[in-house]
Amino acid sequence: MNIGFVGVGRMGANMARRLKDRSAEGRIRRGEQFHITAVYDTNRAAATALAAELGCAASQDLSEVTAESDVIFTVVTDDAAMREIFSRSGDNLLVNARGKLFINCATISPQVHLDVEKLAEKAGAQTLEACMASSITQAREGSLYLMCSGSENAFRKAEPILEELGSVVRFIGKAGEAAKVKALVNMVMNINTAGLAEGLALGAALGLDLEVLRKVFSQTGAASRVLETDGEDMQNREHTCFFSAAHAAKDSGIALALARRLGLDLPLARATKEQYDRMVAEGLGELDKSGIAELTFKDRHKHSGDHV
Repeated sequence: MNIGFVGVGRMGANMARRLKDRSAEGRIRRGEQFHITAVYDTNRAAATALAAELGCAASQDLSEVTAESDVIFTVVTDDAAMREIFSRSGDNLLVNARGKLFINCATISPQVHLDVEKLAEKAGAQTLEACMASSITQAREGSLYLMCSGSENAFRKAEPILEELGSVVRFIGKAGEAAKVKALVNMVMNINTAGLAEGLALGAALGLDLEVLRKVFSQTGAASRVLETDGEDMQNREHTCFFSAAHAAKDSGIALALARRLGLDLPLARATKEQYDRMVAEGLGELDKSGIAELTFKDRHKHSGDHV
């Protein structure tokens, strides 16, 4: 099976590496052979470097990726980028796409997934959402948590590949449903991250030992997955990016837009998005989401580049 990737940033590149390694090692669970045949990215240098590493083509056109592949993974940044790759005038992924399967992994608005599914159907192709609730390390190790939605037929076709990328591969339902779940996952994660930053910041201002405080948090009702992944980084101002503040702002925005359509007010989600928007405005958008601590710790208001 020939596989292409569109969007080879932190996540897409490591997913491609994982599939290449598993196939080279002859360790594909269902015995199939996967060949990475083409990669594409608006960052041409990134695509060229990865293609050289994987021994595949660095396509200059989206339609080339489709031509070279049976299955195409897309891992793009936002709604606009998703619409662009599937409907750009002249060159897009749906040129001569009959019989192809597109597995779309980006965190975007559910409606965009629905719109792309309709476009693909008109072109004789299939789409599947495979939303990822994990980060770079899990992409490389093949331990992603994947939430999928679309047609069951598309899911069954994709399943052998997804099993090599994820430790959990869960089918949610029709198109758009996985995107809704992913928006809520990230909304709650972002709220937890902001809350943890405030708790640690207050602890520091009170003169508490933050090592002890984090230990107490971990053994009480303050425990969370975010505490495990981000607590020490917040304390040490180590914000190497695994999931950026800019993406946190975007994803909270998706959830808030869904809530507005239903007439729901979500004050915690709104306040969290405002914090991440502030990070972006202050030039901190490419820090990891843990960088929200830079807004809350009393002695960090200057955001010194020497420390962040």
